[in-house]
Amino acid sequence: MRTFIHKTIMIALIVMGMVLNSSAQRVIKGIVYREGKPAAGVTVEIHRGSQPAYTSFDGVYEVQGDDKSKWIKFTFIDESKRIDLPVDVSTYDFLFDGVEPEGGTEGPGGVNLKSAQDLVAANDLDFMNNLSMYNEFYKQSDFKSTLGPWRVLYDKYPKSTLNLYIHGIQMYEDFLEKAKTRQEKEAALDSLMNIYDQRIKYFNQKGYVLGRKGTAWLKYHLPPAEDLTENQLIDIYRKGYDMLDISIGEQAIETEIPVLVLLMQTSRSLFSLGKLPKEDVVKNYERTTDVLNKKEAQNPDEAGLAEARTAIESIFGASGAADCEALTSIYTAQYDQKKDDIEFLKTMLRRLTRAGCDNSDLFFKASEHMYQLEPSAEAAFNMARMFVKTEDTDRAKQYYKQAMEQETDQSLLENYYYEFALFTFATENNLVEARNYARRALAINPNNCKANMLIGDLYVTGSRSFSDDNFERSTVFWLAVDYFNKARSGEDCVAEATQKMNTYRGYFPNKETAFFMSLKEGDSYTVKGWINETTRVRF
Repeated sequence: MRTFIHKTIMIALIVMGMVLNSSAQRVIKGIVYREGKPAAGVTVEIHRGSQPAYTSFDGVYEVQGDDKSKWIKFTFIDESKRIDLPVDVSTYDFLFDGVEPEGGTEGPGGVNLKSAQDLVAANDLDFMNNLSMYNEFYKQSDFKSTLGPWRVLYDKYPKSTLNLYIHGIQMYEDFLEKAKTRQEKEAALDSLMNIYDQRIKYFNQKGYVLGRKGTAWLKYHLPPAEDLTENQLIDIYRKGYDMLDISIGEQAIETEIPVLVLLMQTSRSLFSLGKLPKEDVVKNYERTTDVLNKKEAQNPDEAGLAEARTAIESIFGASGAADCEALTSIYTAQYDQKKDDIEFLKTMLRRLTRAGCDNSDLFFKASEHMYQLEPSAEAAFNMARMFVKTEDTDRAKQYYKQAMEQETDQSLLENYYYEFALFTFATENNLVEARNYARRALAINPNNCKANMLIGDLYVTGSRSFSDDNFERSTVFWLAVDYFNKARSGEDCVAEATQKMNTYRGYFPNKETAFFMSLKEGDSYTVKGWINETTRVRF
């Protein structure tokens, strides 16, 4: 009975509370502004309220209190402002820093556009006191304490010193790094972007500042741990791209090197998302390399030039926009002017080769000219490829061998060995020599999937004439499948290698025949003759 009464009382109290709360409910809605714009990520609390609210991207908030709520508090980062709540008000817009939105009246006290020197000369005590506190706290890296006086200077004396923006960016980047919630991060990021905008407004340097702003925008909007939708990614990349694009247009040769690299990376990302045409990627490649070339001509020792050039070439080469048509157009326009530049010729020929443009007049002309300038291993290799395309196999073989004899770079030599193995197989059907050179490529890189695929193909071809005995011929397919299986580890080969494995498993010896040969599943077996390799019995 006591338990029943206790439960009844509890239920009654709960119901009473619901009724009282319902009758006393008070909802306050509004917009919070900072720097004249709706502010995201501001915490809003109301006296006697159940829980705080956070302003959305458009600065809107809604909190619930009751008819006895006396105040409302707004908090941004570590700065809080509490306001006595007017009676009978359901809508309350708040200017966090006193600056009204565009079209409103001037903020309290107005904006003073004098320089620090003029303000000191005028004995502006408000400016000097806040400047002193701001400088002292900033020197101690006490950014929380710096924020108050810095905000006064930023709002009221925005043209006093450029340090307001340099230091402001450093402070808000620190707040971003330490933000614990998404709301805090979004609020700090919004402020950071506004600092860049206000710097342009009062100190110009639009091109330079937009380069920095675009870099920061992409850096802080694309954290690797966050899951973003495709539409969110497109929006982030597009806004960052537009800033960087304008920056390079304004700065030209004065563009900071990281901005050039980032424009190419953003171009590639938008192209892969289907939001930037191939022609724009090509145009941006030409723009960025042109700026690098002019920088190099002006100061060959400028830090980061070589690294940026390598990065831009790599990004463009992997973008998917660097197809044969685009590359031929780019390099044809440059060839006559740069044809005596060995590094230019090497880069051009490598890229044309990767894009499958090695059957063009430009490729042939450049290959011959490069060999005349420098009869190096790489030049000989390009000559070999040229003669393969023109079906002059004797001269192709001559240049392949010269390239292999001269080359010291192991990664290049690996490719030369593989390609010569393929050439020997295709033009002479010399299975033994083709395998020897494929093995040389594998000795340098055991994971060369194309070389493993080639040996598998050699064994499939060789099986037809390997022996008069059907069983012995079929054992060759054990080895062929072994090599196709190895080739599957390479991304470029996985699909074709898997298909061939599935096909040639059907050519394995059958279990009954193997039984009469005293062989069982898993036994070791050596395929003799010119192949002379050991494999494993399977059916």
